[in-house]
Amino acid sequence: MYFRHSSEMWSEFPELVPGVLFAEGVTADAIVADRIAGYHTVAAERLAQGTEGEMPEIQAWRRAFSKMGMKPTQYRCASEALLRRFRQEGSLPQLHPLVDLCNAISIAFAIPVAVFDLENVSGDLEVRHAHGSESYLTFSGEAEHPEPREVIFADTAGQAHARRWTNRQSGLSAVRKETRSVLIVAEALHSSASSDVSRLIDVLAAELASVWLLQTRRGVLSPSAPRFDLSADGNVEARQHRG
Repeated sequence: MYFRHSSEMWSEFPELVPGVLFAEGVTADAIVADRIAGYHTVAAERLAQGTEGEMPEIQAWRRAFSKMGMKPTQYRCASEALLRRFRQEGSLPQLHPLVDLCNAISIAFAIPVAVFDLENVSGDLEVRHAHGSESYLTFSGEAEHPEPREVIFADTAGQAHARRWTNRQSGLSAVRKETRSVLIVAEALHSSASSDVSRLIDVLAAELASVWLLQTRRGVLSPSAPRFDLSADGNVEARQHRG
């Protein structure tokens, strides 16, 4: 099993920097409140200096959404949506310790972070343009079909695990109480994305090691190293660390 972006995506968005982390052994009983509070403080300090729409990380995603033909204030990347909610409500909903932690890190870095339960991903996972025949399951249980040419996270079975790239994840591979194996993907397009994504992935790995006592495999992808292999004996064709 592997994760990658299509060659067409790299061609259209050469500034893209994806970070990927694979972990096994996640549980739903971890205590992460103090850790989350620290990242919320970072996000609050950034928001005190200006709204999320003024952040370079968010501006880069707005340009990408406009390039894809979508109104960026109608379809927001995940980190912008979270920052907006956090700014308005002062908190984020509690869903699962890992998801809550990833959401907190996402708003601290202003970078979209997706968490996929690999039990419900069939075969390989690729960020690509939709054909229009793929199936997408909403969190309310409704089935949808992405528009042709829409950017999605698609598996080998034609299931879309995210729509409009970083806008909306699927209910199919959402993290649940019984989730054990996860793939975490962070993507950025701003000028300092390379260093920021690398730091974000390292922070995530450190949190997983500290909270769940897990070793992770992780990497930062590029056009010359676009693929992350999840198999135990596979080689990650990207800059990879061990933690």
